[in-house]
Amino acid sequence: MKNITLSIDDELLAESRMYAQKHGTTLNSLVRNLLIKTVKLSSENTSEHILGLMKNSHGNSQGKKWSRDDLYDV
Repeated sequence: MKNITLSIDDELLAESRMYAQKHGTTLNSLVRNLLIKTVKLSSENTSEHILGLMKNSHGNSQGKKWSRDDLYDV
């Protein structure tokens, strides 16, 4: 696992440490979990969301098939 350096305001750092302690965790773990939720889960949720939209789409091509050239014809 890699280490990183972050620059944050002294007051925010103090509040963050108190928050982590109050919730029985470390600041390191808190930041790691926030990054996981923000980066990993959002990209997984995005894929699931797009697939769900496709599945529930009410679009109807009426059997028309397009070629690659048709798709780029403007």
